[in-house]
Amino acid sequence: MTWLETEFLHNAIQNWLLALLVAVITIILFRLGERLLVQQAVKLARRTENYLDDFAVELAERTQYWFLLIIAAYVGSWLLHFDAAVTRIIGQSVTIAFFLQAALWGNGAISFWVARYKHEKLDVDAGSVTALSALGLVGSFVLWSVILLLILDNVGVQVTSLIAGLGISGIAVALAIQNILGDLFASLSIVMDKPFVIGDVIAISDFVGTVEKIGLKTTRLRSISGEQLVFSNMDLLTSRIRNYKSMQTRRIVFSLGVLYETPPDKVEQIPAIIREAIESQDQVGFDRAHFKSLDASALTFEVVYNMQTPDYGVYMDTQQAINLALLRRFAAEGIEFAYPTQTLFVKRDA
Repeated sequence: MTWLETEFLHNAIQNWLLALLVAVITIILFRLGERLLVQQAVKLARRTENYLDDFAVELAERTQYWFLLIIAAYVGSWLLHFDAAVTRIIGQSVTIAFFLQAALWGNGAISFWVARYKHEKLDVDAGSVTALSALGLVGSFVLWSVILLLILDNVGVQVTSLIAGLGISGIAVALAIQNILGDLFASLSIVMDKPFVIGDVIAISDFVGTVEKIGLKTTRLRSISGEQLVFSNMDLLTSRIRNYKSMQTRRIVFSLGVLYETPPDKVEQIPAIIREAIESQDQVGFDRAHFKSLDASALTFEVVYNMQTPDYGVYMDTQQAINLALLRRFAAEGIEFAYPTQTLFVKRDA
């Protein structure tokens, strides 16, 4: 008897080597098939405008290497003989691996279609994108829950009894995680009521940012300075939110002051000068300009105008142009802007 005929775990060494060869060939075939699928998808993408090719590539990339190893080992095990207990363990392991890989494929499919819908509809219907993103999270949660139940059922756990036990203990768990559940229901309220959607610029207290993601527990904003802001959904519902994306016009109020030494006839001309400077700008509607008050060190004017666009950059450009126009006109008229001053009168006794 040669060493190839020596038995190891009730199988000859030559059978083990043959099973290993079959497993290696299976791995190679799987990898070649995956590469061929990707190449065909790329060729199809050049000829068509649908997204099925991208979807196929996404699923191929989600195929885990450990899953291919387990399948290859299982195929190789067909050439070996094991007792009933080992055979059952091998079958359960392969089934669990398939369930986990199926969950990854399903989660990849959900993420792919949500991302595709977001790319196509964000500019025209941000509300539906927000709702679909939330439904995608719920779908992923349901998918993994079903996979977990299938795995437990496969290893012999009585799923029916487990679900009944979870129902009895659910009240206690709900009390323990009431904050998490509160954020979950708050996310659903945000999705249904839509106080803001993905892409909106909102302000909460002193924080301003663009909504990037509305999750089950938190909402994430990208601030103007670049960092990510994370808010609890429950905190958002109990806060006062300013949604700048919903703005159609922008009302501007600003003040300016001139010196007390300014002659009254010049003071009387200032509202007309301000109006002229504002009405010379585009997308601006003049509202009013009044000599408001006699303050400690200035004669104060209050000015109000409306921008016909909510764009902040356009507003700042307009305000800058108004300020420059007022500087030039006041210089030409000999009117000086006020600044904080204090006059001290000294009286000497005789």
